[in-house]
Amino acid sequence: MDRSAHNPCAPSVSHSAIQSPPPSLLRESPLSDTPPPAQLGNPPQPLYSLSLSPFAEGLPCSLPIDSDGIPSDEALDEDVADEELDPLSSSARVRSCDVYLGFTDRRASILRLVKWLRAELEMQGMMCFVSDRCRCKDAYAHSIAREAMEAASFGVVVITHKSLSNAYSMEEMAIFLERKRLVPIFFGLSQGDCIAMDIVQRRGELWERFGGDLWTAYGGLEKEWKEVVNKLSRAEPKWEVNAGNYRDSIMDVLLLLGKGLRRRSVIEKVDRWKDSVAKELPISRNLHFVGRKKELMELEMLLFGDVEGEHHDDYIEISTRKRHRRKMTGGNSRRDRIAKANEERRSKGKETVVWKENKNDIEMEGIESGERPLRLGKKSSATDLLFGKGVACVSGDSGVGKTELLLEFAYRFSQRYKMVLWVGGEARYLRQNFMKLLPLLGVDVDMDNELSPERNEPKSFEDMEEEAIRKVHKELMRDIPFLLVIDNLERENDWWDGRNVMELLPRFSGQTHVLISTRLPQILNIKPLRLLCLSGSDSMSLMKGSSRDLKTEEADALRIIEEKLGRLPLGLSLVGAILSELPIAPSKLLDSINRIPFSEHTWSGDDLILRRNPFLVQLLDVCFATLDQAEMPNKLATKMVQASYWFAPSVIPIPLLARAARETRRAHRGSQFWRRCLHLISCTWMISKAPNSKADASSVLVRFRLARSTKNGYISFHDIIKLYAHKKGDVRIARSVIRAIRTEGSLLQHSDHIWAACLLLFKFGRDPVAVNLSTRDLLSFIKQFVLPLAYHNFTRYSWCSAVMELLRLCTETLESLENSFLNEVNNTRNNSSSMRRPKGQSSVQSDPQLYQDLAHLRAMLLETRAKFMLKGGQYDLGEQLCRTAVSIKEVIYGWDHPETQATCETLERLMRFQSNFMIS
Repeated sequence: MDRSAHNPCAPSVSHSAIQSPPPSLLRESPLSDTPPPAQLGNPPQPLYSLSLSPFAEGLPCSLPIDSDGIPSDEALDEDVADEELDPLSSSARVRSCDVYLGFTDRRASILRLVKWLRAELEMQGMMCFVSDRCRCKDAYAHSIAREAMEAASFGVVVITHKSLSNAYSMEEMAIFLERKRLVPIFFGLSQGDCIAMDIVQRRGELWERFGGDLWTAYGGLEKEWKEVVNKLSRAEPKWEVNAGNYRDSIMDVLLLLGKGLRRRSVIEKVDRWKDSVAKELPISRNLHFVGRKKELMELEMLLFGDVEGEHHDDYIEISTRKRHRRKMTGGNSRRDRIAKANEERRSKGKETVVWKENKNDIEMEGIESGERPLRLGKKSSATDLLFGKGVACVSGDSGVGKTELLLEFAYRFSQRYKMVLWVGGEARYLRQNFMKLLPLLGVDVDMDNELSPERNEPKSFEDMEEEAIRKVHKELMRDIPFLLVIDNLERENDWWDGRNVMELLPRFSGQTHVLISTRLPQILNIKPLRLLCLSGSDSMSLMKGSSRDLKTEEADALRIIEEKLGRLPLGLSLVGAILSELPIAPSKLLDSINRIPFSEHTWSGDDLILRRNPFLVQLLDVCFATLDQAEMPNKLATKMVQASYWFAPSVIPIPLLARAARETRRAHRGSQFWRRCLHLISCTWMISKAPNSKADASSVLVRFRLARSTKNGYISFHDIIKLYAHKKGDVRIARSVIRAIRTEGSLLQHSDHIWAACLLLFKFGRDPVAVNLSTRDLLSFIKQFVLPLAYHNFTRYSWCSAVMELLRLCTETLESLENSFLNEVNNTRNNSSSMRRPKGQSSVQSDPQLYQDLAHLRAMLLETRAKFMLKGGQYDLGEQLCRTAVSIKEVIYGWDHPETQATCETLERLMRFQSNFMIS
């Protein structure tokens, strides 16, 4: 039946466009793994290809789809009626195609690459047609693909060893090579492997397995096949993709296509992305990382479902659990069919098929039937973990190396993701850190209030936050893979509103992977990968430092230290640093540690690891005593560690940290304690060079592994180190941190630490105020940092609830100070001076300008809250606050002053919106 007669809207397609590939490249009966297109006389069939292209909107979309977004095997065997295909819509989209993306190998890694590249092209505004032409079952489907190739400006072909025996893939390469518009992506082989004679004569390790007379699939036309292969071996430009350069290759291809299509915006976006990737990970890679091969392998299995790349040989084999198969109507399950097929493929020397579980498989076979999913070898401790679901959780005690494992995984596998998104999981900062992904993902927050479609009323602050979270989810649930790392997740519920942290995470089973570390035994109903201490050999390797050959006595001393530390990686790393930096033998170090008395501090709560491990506390005593003695008289490095406790739990700028340390003008009891410790150590080893500057101090801390260096002049500390220094130091150093932020703080660079300062100055929840500033200093801090921080977090990140709470606490604090001023005036009038003013505060008589500044700042806070409530639809509360601000400014400046009139305009807007809402 003629299709154009059947559908009057069908476009006229030339006879040559409907035909099979020309005889010079394709014979009538190719091999079974490259099925030929149907003849013209056969009933037309729909186009079955990867559901990645926008052109598929006009194609059948009601077919069952598996977890990879591909029609299932059952769907590929079904026939669909002719009326389901809209040729007019398809052809119209094909004619506007910029890039034709062809592939033939359907391994999971290649499908992931193709999806990623397609999504990037579409995001950059380049129309893309994706096709695996082996899945086209009729001539009309092939005609659409041929039309796309003719219309496309560039042809991107993913080339594997299977491509050279595939007629359709060779035709695609031939067409675009002739037009000099081919962008070849070699996957699993290099361009140098594409030598015709090597392939035919099976020369080389690769072609010993896959080579031979591949050209016989083309009807014995060896000459034409060799011509295409030889041209391919000289094609420029070209990309050889492997597990270590996914992302760089994709971005280079985007850059090339952007230049070729003259899309300047694409070039600019790729350049901005490169700048972001350069600082994606906050901490530098640990050069002393040892062991954890099994854990890294398990994480790769949990996230990807398989193991590939340069570390493939280090990993154990994956095997399915032996069990009694239950009889099921309709034959064996998909898992059993693939396991049986793998046995046959292994016997023939072919590659095995890696099965990825989809959601339905897990529910039907893994949970409801009581069967367990795939296992890792025979002795795996993670038998209940689900592979290939894109989420993994690592749990363990503090200091066991959770962050180090996540960091090593992120560095090792970063090329498989467009970007690593590192989010601190500390309770008070988690939501803010998650919201900060918005600009990294290129998402703008629209703060214009609109009616909520569900309730037909203005959006609340909760709605605005949820909308921002949905925008993050939308970007993370594309076919573009990201690695979302949530480090040190403290609790399952949000600290601010008690909502479940699960609401922040994207839906699992997508291309974006989620990796979580926590001290909790279990979180989010995910069985975690429990991280234990290092093995004996890895522990010795970490402690030896620069020492190679050790005497028996010294090796025994290291084993004693290892046992007393409980093989805790943090303590082992400190021992290795001391032995590397100081001329001391392990036996001497052990003797020095034993001579230090265990301090009598009460370790509780977060100090659990310090309470359980007194030897670790003694080791830290030795480390800090050495620093304290070497740095006399300034002790800069020691004070930097003490000050780090009061900063936010993120990387700290070295200049800001050093300024806070210098603000501490007197030695604290911690320094005196460490000096007393040194008198008990009978040794002469000292640091070769005492640190005299911030650069020297930070360098010493990094060399002794008390801190980690980061990029661009930042430094970070482990929680145990900060907690220990805080217990041995003085809480008054918190005031020094506030002074340092006031002096050198920058909103764009130090917003986390400014927020940490706010937590110290104002009473959030049940936490007491840690620092009391004078009235003048407090006003300066609110005006200089609090108000800009509130605007920044509210407008850029939609972090509404915490911002409104911060402004409320600031207003109440200023109102309390203002009342104390007025009470002092009343007491003076009554000749009563019994009320004592807080230290540092002035009276109205002594400083009337200060009182006016206090009242003016309170009015500013009230007006700011009213403006935010205008955005959040709380018009009645905003009106009350704004009226109070107007009355304050009227008293200070008068009714006609511009300040007062500006606040009146805000009040009018609130009243107008409120009346409009009441009318509607």
